[in-house]
Amino acid sequence: MTRITGFQLYKVAPRWLFLKIETDEGISGWGEPIVEGKANTVEACVNELKFYFLGKDPRRIEDHWQVMYRGGFYRGGPVFMSAISGIEQALWDIKGKLYNLPVYEMLGGKAREKIRVYSWIGGDRPSDVAAEAKIKSEQGFTAVKMNATEEMDYIDSFSKVEEAINRIGAVRDAVGKDFGIGIDFHGRVHKSMAKILAKELEPYHPMFIEEPVLPENNEALREIARYTTVPIATGERQYTRWGFKQLLTDGYVDIIQPDLSHAGGILECKKIAAMAEAYDVSVAPHCPLGPIALASSLQLDACTPNAIIQEQSLGIHYNAGSDLLDYLVDPSVFKYDDGFVEIPEGPGLGIEVCEESVKEAAERGHEWRNPVWRNADGSVAEW
Repeated sequence: MTRITGFQLYKVAPRWLFLKIETDEGISGWGEPIVEGKANTVEACVNELKFYFLGKDPRRIEDHWQVMYRGGFYRGGPVFMSAISGIEQALWDIKGKLYNLPVYEMLGGKAREKIRVYSWIGGDRPSDVAAEAKIKSEQGFTAVKMNATEEMDYIDSFSKVEEAINRIGAVRDAVGKDFGIGIDFHGRVHKSMAKILAKELEPYHPMFIEEPVLPENNEALREIARYTTVPIATGERQYTRWGFKQLLTDGYVDIIQPDLSHAGGILECKKIAAMAEAYDVSVAPHCPLGPIALASSLQLDACTPNAIIQEQSLGIHYNAGSDLLDYLVDPSVFKYDDGFVEIPEGPGLGIEVCEESVKEAAERGHEWRNPVWRNADGSVAEW
């Protein structure tokens, strides 16, 4: 019987943490346990969990997840759940390789042949978005996502709202009426301004507005939904099916965005997606991360009927120094064609990680941190 023999962690640019789980049969699996800006903390959490796994059968994924999640008194949160997520991804990768099957085949089989993808434009402080959107359109993408605003105070000037409106108006003019435009509020906007912004954006028909308020203020979605018919998306900072339960019960969200490196891994996000389907809510997995997280997301997309579009990080403003394809033996596995990517067909996660490149990058490491923003009066603003 196959047994787990070791864990190897690699902190690689631009801001990622990769995990390799090894077995006594020479088959290894890869996962991506990361909280952006907290790589060292997640690494420590993975190391705390790994001792349970030595000598264990990697195939018992559900039981291992239950032990990790329920075996301690304190549960949930971004660091702990991201550690669990990366381990869980690697276990699925091993299991798929053991049985020579892609993960989606073990989760019910294909519900689609390919999934639509979108590309980021504009950076943290959105600018030149019309020109960038035009380039993405010419590259074959059919959707983009952009930040709505820079920092915004609880009550702020209407000029900032006008600037956001002018930007999306320019994008809409550049790409036409059928091109998807996701508008990420990024939790930067407080309820009072989110109502105004959501209402003013509506004539430009965004594909969705994302995280119109911080997840700890999700009760405000009820009021924001009164001001717009634009689909509301959120969920990248929700963890496990229990974190999504109230959000779905309340009924004000149209698209959930669980992150497979944060919310609990592949099977947990499959369960979350099934919950959403029962509420007629679609799924667009959050993934501004690396190739292992994207491969995991595509395995979920393949077997999830209510998945509608997939985020991916190629060319995203965070990827300075390294990009999505740099750690793959065969980068063509993520080839984008007419705004879609096909589902990887290889065993496990369907990708082959270039371990030599990973080890070289890990020697340099990274210390990525998000910026701290302040309002005009010096008070801390949401990034």
